[in-house]
Amino acid sequence: MKAACGRMLSISAALALLCELAPLRAQPGAARLELAADSGWRFTAGDPSGAEQRSFDDSSWRRLDLPHDWSIESPPDKNNPTGSGGGYFPAGVGWYRKTFRVPPQWNGKRVSVEFDGVYMDAAVYLNGRKLGAHPYGYTSFIFDMTPQLDLSAPNVLAVRVDNSAQPNSRWYTGSGIYRHVRMIVTEPTHVAHWGVFLTTPEVSSGAVKVLARTRVANESAAPAAVSVETTLTDRMGRTVGRAQSAMTVAPQSESEASQQIMVANPALWSPESPNLYRAVTRLLKDGKLVDEVLTPFGIRSLAWSAQTGLLLNGKPIKLNGGSVHHDHGPLGAAAFDRAEERKVELLKAAGYNAVRTAHNPPSPAFLEACDRLGLLVLEEAFDTWRASKVKFDYGRFFDDWWQPDLSAMVLRDRNHPSVIVWSLGNEIPEAFVERGGAMARKLADHVRALDPSRPLTLALPGSSSGPNQAAVFSVLDIAGYNYNLARNYADDHRRAPERVMVSTESFPAEAFEQWRLAQDHPFIVGDFVWTAMDYLGESGIGAWAYGTPEQAAHAARMMAGMPEVVDKLFTAMANGVDIQQAMAQAGGASGPMQLMFPGYPWHAANCGDLDLIGDRKPQSYYRDILWNGGDRVYASVRLPEPEGKKIIAVGWAVYPTLPSWTWPGREGERLQVEVYSGAERVRLWLNGKLIGEKATGRAEQFRALFTVPYEPGTLKAVGLRGNRAVAESVLVTAGKPAALRLSADRTRLRADGQDLSFVSVEALDAHGRRRPDADQEVEFALDGPGLIAALGNGNGSDPAPYQGTRRRLFRGRALVVVRSTRQAGAIRLRASAPGLTEASVTIRTRPAAARPELR
Repeated sequence: MKAACGRMLSISAALALLCELAPLRAQPGAARLELAADSGWRFTAGDPSGAEQRSFDDSSWRRLDLPHDWSIESPPDKNNPTGSGGGYFPAGVGWYRKTFRVPPQWNGKRVSVEFDGVYMDAAVYLNGRKLGAHPYGYTSFIFDMTPQLDLSAPNVLAVRVDNSAQPNSRWYTGSGIYRHVRMIVTEPTHVAHWGVFLTTPEVSSGAVKVLARTRVANESAAPAAVSVETTLTDRMGRTVGRAQSAMTVAPQSESEASQQIMVANPALWSPESPNLYRAVTRLLKDGKLVDEVLTPFGIRSLAWSAQTGLLLNGKPIKLNGGSVHHDHGPLGAAAFDRAEERKVELLKAAGYNAVRTAHNPPSPAFLEACDRLGLLVLEEAFDTWRASKVKFDYGRFFDDWWQPDLSAMVLRDRNHPSVIVWSLGNEIPEAFVERGGAMARKLADHVRALDPSRPLTLALPGSSSGPNQAAVFSVLDIAGYNYNLARNYADDHRRAPERVMVSTESFPAEAFEQWRLAQDHPFIVGDFVWTAMDYLGESGIGAWAYGTPEQAAHAARMMAGMPEVVDKLFTAMANGVDIQQAMAQAGGASGPMQLMFPGYPWHAANCGDLDLIGDRKPQSYYRDILWNGGDRVYASVRLPEPEGKKIIAVGWAVYPTLPSWTWPGREGERLQVEVYSGAERVRLWLNGKLIGEKATGRAEQFRALFTVPYEPGTLKAVGLRGNRAVAESVLVTAGKPAALRLSADRTRLRADGQDLSFVSVEALDAHGRRRPDADQEVEFALDGPGLIAALGNGNGSDPAPYQGTRRRLFRGRALVVVRSTRQAGAIRLRASAPGLTEASVTIRTRPAAARPELR
């Protein structure tokens, strides 16, 4: 069973893990059942007539388990209507059907189905009758199935997913039921969905007051006199506080109980110490237990001001953050728990303490991992309000759906200690026109009514001093700046000295400037670079290119003029102009714009500190040294420029460097060696000969550049503090590729059909050194109870599919994702390539604990 922070799990369901539910049986005395409903679905791409009907024949449809993204199963194609923003992947319409039986003991119960996320425009049917629809692809939703549920015959749950209106996003979305599904069974009187809210407004080291608010739903025809019991336990399961309240809930209505519980000597939650507690909420009626839910939470305090910045547990903290989209590179949008956990692990290992969920609510599994591992979260609601950025985006649903979607985000996620800021949106065009202030106020009031404990922000590009922008900022607690903080912060602070600021997006090449601003000004609480990790879609915005000196100068002028263009662009969108159509009529992205938006065969952004398969780029090590200091050194080499050519890296691109001293054919050529250092100085040695020594303090932006004639051998950068060597970074010339190596991040998996192992593939020379320019195509074979869920490399312009058994290495590396089945045993993955010694790795799967599951 997964960790389930932020949504409620019943203790009865947890105990039911010990019982096998195939065939499904109600648990004797169970107050609430929560059943995983991910397995045994039928799927087809297309839109067959009558697929919602119980009698429809789906025997020819593909059988699969969720989570599922059908877009990633096909390679990108430049003719697909998702276009450059969507990575040229297919979309369309798809249907899912699940047939299941329920036991007669469910008679008189309330039965609901909950979806963590479906992209997009989902219509849900039970036995041919429509339960409801949900357009937004990123918020969770629930439907009551009770009236249509058949206790005497098989039931059919059918879901139509319509992602055919394209383009509807500026990045890759995936298509399908890409997050988990579950069925929830309760008594008519029960704790309402997302009905427990825990806050800790007064925190000290000696004691803390926990406020527990519990909404109780009575779906019966008579008043219900109930007792609400809340018990708090620590990570060892010890009771640390308890409260009880009595209340009467009118029929077909909800009421809320409020309780105060004191906890002595609390273990506070922070990124360094992510301590978690649990609240067990028990509902009794006539002395009988009728519902029981478990809510993980953390004890921590938040405060913010221009004078002290952001305080976590009373201590100043800077948000060393990155924006991330929801996909997992080769896996697409499929939100496997392990993939979400790995993403958090990779971010933490790269020095991040915070993440921005751009530009939508994430999966529950992602937030659960952030809670458990200690990563702060700025959770964002929307990329658009009413005014659209692309033709079929969320703007067409905003008026009818903004309130339920905001509610879904806040109610589902407000118990996560990792979530510290709510964002009302990203680069909202209405912020540039008069109506924006009133719209922002409406959204802000709604969020604060649901959760007054967290600050609100919104990410704003362009100028920030106009009356319309000021009206939007006035309803926020923290002002978000996209690419415009450095040029606006001083004037804005003079005009609005109480404003707290954060860089919600910044260019990767501006790492030092953004770090300096946050360090020097308490009212600037941090930076979220665009982006922490490479992602699918926004094709090639971080790519660099070779060009002439004239083209390089033109690109620089274009970037300098972008601020004026941004204001005009967003004002036009707010006034209903279709920017994409206008650009197409003007000739599209040509000339200098082609450098920023290169298009196909690019299908990934290429702007992350980590690449598509999770490997860190040199810029990641530099940012980590800036943020976290320490006597560390990292050496890399700038790509040489051919004669008469310049490397053009504008916008989200950085000048390309490689941590490699393998440059065959360039003997004697003068290469630029870039060294990042948290030490006072660095010395650079080549084959035992001193090349030079340079300071690497703040004045030097913690880096040094050396010119070194290339000769094969050993390049060593040594960090010095005083006269003492405190760190080193060594690059050794690699020989010809001789062998493959497979390295699994986990060699023990659960045989539950959901667990994953991420297997790194490398080409090595005869001495075991990775060959950084190896690009062989590798063939993979798998034996045993597992399957290859995906494979890929770090090249966002490689058009090869992410499914199959073959993948080309990029810079000597690739990745294979192995998925367990429900059968325990040994999985053996083998890799082979012409001229290289093959490699293998064994992954063992153990029987998974039985869990309550809908079959």
